Parts: sequence; C-alpha cells; structure tokens
Amino acid sequence: MNKKLKIIIASLVFLLVAIIDVYAVVVQNKNLEIIFKPLLMTTLVIVYLLSVKKANFWFVSALFFSFWGDVFLLDKINYFVFGLASFLIAHIMYIKMTSQFLKKQFFTKVIRAAIIFITLFTGVLFLIKDNLGEMLVPVIVYGIAISAFGTCALLNYQQDKTIANLWLLLGAILFIASDSLIALNNFYQPTHLFNVLIIVLYVVSQYLIVNSMLKHNK
Repeated sequence: MNKKLKIIIASLVFLLVAIIDVYAVVVQNKNLEIIFKPLLMTTLVIVYLLSVKKANFWFVSALFFSFWGDVFLLDKINYFVFGLASFLIAHIMYIKMTSQFLKKQFFTKVIRAAIIFITLFTGVLFLIKDNLGEMLVPVIVYGIAISAFGTCALLNYQQDKTIANLWLLLGAILFIASDSLIALNNFYQPTHLFNVLIIVLYVVSQYLIVNSMLKHNK
C-alpha cells in the first residue's frame, strides 16, 4: 500500500468518525459518543503524520492535549476542569506553533488584532460571570489563551495572505466559537443546539488547522 493510498484511507476514516460522533451528539447517544469522540484526534493525527516527512512538535502536542480534552469533557460534571486544563495547554501549543511563523510585529498591530478577540471574550464573560463561581479565574485564564491564539493567527494571515494562513485563521476562529458556545452552554443557557454546534465547529476547526499545517509543510 503506497503512501497516498494510506493518507486517503486515513482521511476517510477520520471523516467517518467525525460523522458518527456528530450523529451521536445530535441523537444524544452517549455510548456512541464515548466510543467515537476519542477517535477524532487519534485519526486526525494519523492523517497528519502520514502526510509529512517531519512532524511539527508543537502541533502534534496540541492534538495530543486536544485528545485528552475530548476525553475529559465526555464527563463534564466530574472532569470539566481537567478538560479545560487540557484544552488550555493545547491552545498554548497552538500559540507556540503559530508564533513560529510570525515576523516581528509592531505593538499597535498586535493591539488592533487582539482587540477583536478580547472584545468577543469580554462579551461572553459578561453573560456568564454570575454563574462561574470558583471557575471565574480558570475561565479568564482560558479566555486569554484562546484570544492570544486568535491574535497570533490573525497577525500571521495579515503578514502573509496565503491559503495555508487563511485556513489557520479560520480554524482558530471556529475553535474560539466552539469554546465560546461551551461557555454559554455550561454557564449561561444550555440548549441541545449548542451541543451540536460545538462539535461541528470543533471538528471543522481542527481539520482546517491540520490542512493549514500540511500546506506549510509543503
């Protein structure tokens, strides 16, 4: 079996896993979700590793901690903090990865890019702050991290408007949107629609980031 065929098969397996996991969330089949949610990042990292000669350490680390975030958030009641911590580390890995592409930036450019994501986070925080309790500080730290990832991705695209950088930016935006809906779903007004949107946005965001990294590798 040649390398190209292996990549195609791995990509189809990831697509199948993603479809089944989204379906599990839609029909609220927890048993099915427990099986297929951990397979999302597992199959996606296989697609990436098969496609590159030299893997990006920070990116693979981000997928690794995303995997643990997925696993912990299967039980939000008991392991939400662990899931939050795992995705926090994943975002730090993404920030490190994206910062490698950045040239020196003027302070004003950084502020202009950051204000977009800080404004979004502030809006979400305003809605959920009364229900956070002891989770206030962890959520603020997490919000700063995802805002930093979005800022880096935007600066990266502004300095070099390639398809790879556009996909990275869109991936970051969709990841932040998914995280924002998790916050609203847990601390503001839970709805089943949010659950469905969260998984769809998350899967698409991670897939876009992988494709961005594959193009960077080429």
